[in-house]
Amino acid sequence: MQTLEKELGAHARFVRCDVTSGDDVQTAVAMAENEFGSIQGSVNCAGIGVVQKLLDRENNPADLDEFTRGVTINLVGSFNVARLVAASIAKRVAADASPESAQNADNGIIINTASIAAFDGQVGQASYASSKAGVVGMMLPLARELTRHGIRVMTIAPGVFATPMMQSLPEKARNELESAVPYPKRLGIPDEFAKLVTHIIDNAYLNGEVIRLDGAIRMV
Repeated sequence: MQTLEKELGAHARFVRCDVTSGDDVQTAVAMAENEFGSIQGSVNCAGIGVVQKLLDRENNPADLDEFTRGVTINLVGSFNVARLVAASIAKRVAADASPESAQNADNGIIINTASIAAFDGQVGQASYASSKAGVVGMMLPLARELTRHGIRVMTIAPGVFATPMMQSLPEKARNELESAVPYPKRLGIPDEFAKLVTHIIDNAYLNGEVIRLDGAIRMV
């Protein structure tokens, strides 16, 4: 990440942040305020995949701590980032904007990352699927609440993407996932995710919605 920061130059800063820590996220928000004058929004991609069945082969129950870890990072972490970013934007809007200029102003955006597992969860994905479904479920209440500040809330639900998490799978498993995508028959490219983020930011009429980015795959 430090290498990427150097490549981007004055337009980027690297801050190590645990999304489940209020102090860490507040430090990151404060850095953005201090370095760039204000914060305009967030794109939260932090997440982990917890894979375990409810019962193992000997019918022993799943590890509750592992289930909780997935929900804490994926769902609670997303809420934690959203609440602190929204507070920063709302305070800026209250200090700078008159009621007239605030009317229909696009003051900021919060983009969270869910997964198609929120809708098509598979065996062993109870923690992952439920946490991502929670990200989808909290979107509309947050979007409705933040309308008075001119802050939009959107969610992207990616399918199978060529990320470090996916690269950790055996080659056979990756090939099977690629072949399950109707079109294009390949893993998603991170740049395609970034392009959707850019469009969401630019299109002020997108609000309170989840967009699947998955090549039409439906997991069974």
